[in-house]
Amino acid sequence: MDAEQLRTLQQPLKERYRGTPQAALITLRAAGELGEGVSCSVATGRALVEAGLHPGTGGSGLQACSGDMLLQALVACAGVTLSAVATALGIDIRSGRVLAEGDVDFRGTLGVARDAPVGFADIRLRFELDTDAGAEALDKLLQLTERYCVVYQTLRTPPRVQVELQRATA
Repeated sequence: MDAEQLRTLQQPLKERYRGTPQAALITLRAAGELGEGVSCSVATGRALVEAGLHPGTGGSGLQACSGDMLLQALVACAGVTLSAVATALGIDIRSGRVLAEGDVDFRGTLGVARDAPVGFADIRLRFELDTDAGAEALDKLLQLTERYCVVYQTLRTPPRVQVELQRATA
């Protein structure tokens, strides 16, 4: 896809959202089913993923770890966003990799140490690009990727999260 094709694809959406802002408010959903042992199966757009405990908390390593899935969501979103921004800016990227890594202290999750955080303490996101673009263009590419990446922005400025428990009806 080139910049003109991307603009042609997105222009009617942008016009609609400018004229009718409420049309841009979309609720994304995910659902999972509790499975055997300590697992939960989550339907993605393409497959069913069975999540379980990380080996560092007693898991077998045969199921996806939700922490890994969070990093994978960040990588996917950042990669798609970077590609779209590069396309819009006319930056040719021959190939690239997106890498994320995060530090977790499992003492928090396992309740071993009250002062240990539950969740990621630090997350690092890195892009490795094969491109001839200059430093100024790459700085702009990174700045706009950060600005428009939904998962990155959600992690940087967490939304309000509401949790509730309901009894299932028979």
